[in-house]
Amino acid sequence: MVQNLGMMLEHTCTTYPDRVALIYEDTSVSYSELDRGVNSFGNRLKALGVTKGDKVAIMLPNIPEFIISYFAILKLGAVAVTINTASTPHELLYLLGNCDAKACVTAPSSAKRIEEIRERLPRFEHLITTDDTPGTLSINGSLEGEDLELEMPEIAGDDPAVMIYTSGLTGTPLGAVLTHRNLSSQSLLLEELLNGTPDDRGLCLIPLFHSFGSVANMLMILKAGASLVMVDQFNLGAVFKAIEEEKITYVAAVPRIFLGMLLFEEADKYNVGSLRFCITGGSAMPPEYIPLFEKKFGVMLVQGYGLTEASPCCSVERIDGLQKPGSIGLPIPDVEAQVLDEAGSRLPTGGVGELVIRGPNVMQGYYRNGQATAEVIRNGWLHTGDLARIDEEGYIFLEGRKKRMIITSGFNVYPTEVENILRMHPAVSDARVVGKNDLMRGEVVRALVVKKRGASLSRRDIMKHCREYLSSYKSPRKVEFVESLD
Repeated sequence: MVQNLGMMLEHTCTTYPDRVALIYEDTSVSYSELDRGVNSFGNRLKALGVTKGDKVAIMLPNIPEFIISYFAILKLGAVAVTINTASTPHELLYLLGNCDAKACVTAPSSAKRIEEIRERLPRFEHLITTDDTPGTLSINGSLEGEDLELEMPEIAGDDPAVMIYTSGLTGTPLGAVLTHRNLSSQSLLLEELLNGTPDDRGLCLIPLFHSFGSVANMLMILKAGASLVMVDQFNLGAVFKAIEEEKITYVAAVPRIFLGMLLFEEADKYNVGSLRFCITGGSAMPPEYIPLFEKKFGVMLVQGYGLTEASPCCSVERIDGLQKPGSIGLPIPDVEAQVLDEAGSRLPTGGVGELVIRGPNVMQGYYRNGQATAEVIRNGWLHTGDLARIDEEGYIFLEGRKKRMIITSGFNVYPTEVENILRMHPAVSDARVVGKNDLMRGEVVRALVVKKRGASLSRRDIMKHCREYLSSYKSPRKVEFVESLD
């Protein structure tokens, strides 16, 4: 297994130079063109002083520049810090500061948010945009160069490749450091478990800054020499149109997408016969809807499970194996799973306890936070915080959560982070955040708010306050005022 992601891409580009690597709107990019773009932008970053170990943030939607930036950074031995495009200046100040970002690649529409806080980031040097905005460095300009080669430093499997922030139980985001070996082990899954070939075409719907999106919609496809069709704006009509016109063979997405497809009134107008299989992950798919989806579209829908700290995939159903309703499948190759009781002892078959994972997918740790790392990785086992049971054939079934967390549309929200923001409002005495079940999103964020005595405060005030400090998916969709939290 190639354990250097830059070399992985080079191998694919050399093997399939004329095949289509990615499609975006009306543009097709071959593997040879992708290779040239990566190398050219990598040389531009190198000229700016980016070297091995430096942190370069990427805050981009699903556009070709994301992939070009990602691999250019990795081929320099630097670390790509992938950031949610919805991040507020308040969040960016912490994220870019905590990861020691030297530079950030973003769209012009997002650059202003970084400019607002730039002077408060002493290590930050370069803001790079995807056009030619005056006063910033442009990715477009660098891609017009003639650099066909990019000299890579020595990069080992245990070297950091990517950092993805996930909110912590204490309310402070933690940067999960994923190595080249971690992510290389994930890139094999399309070929090894899903019978993937260079003829496959994956629909790239999940944001690539998300761990699930980057693996299922980018790394697995590029490793196989297949093609990815990029969709930035989610629209069910556009999804069906892309499947029909681009002959999509698989879709990996969160349950909301598949539920939306199932309920879409105009679905019968489209031909989706090219689909081989679909993968749902990020949050639990209501099991009763899986057979309905499979019957309506004539395609298998398999479930997978993962978390950012595991790069992210831990288990998946096999398309040519036994399907068990409600199961998240079997552990992926080279990954072990166990269920432990409160004392940390392994439970027998069928016992319900915390799911723990061990394998090449487990992160190196949280950046600059050894204590938080030691709390979740013990004796080589990653403690997921999810409750599960494992049957006699090794299939895993989730049974709830041990940790206090909300999963909305595949994104993790830790209530403490939202509660801390709510308490910052001058009219709020106290707050509690809980998850409320929602068919399409899995859960939505619900806030119970105690006003200060005599304060005038509306639901709209609360939502406006939260949107100023929190990404939209973290902000409460439901607000209820209560007298106390007892």
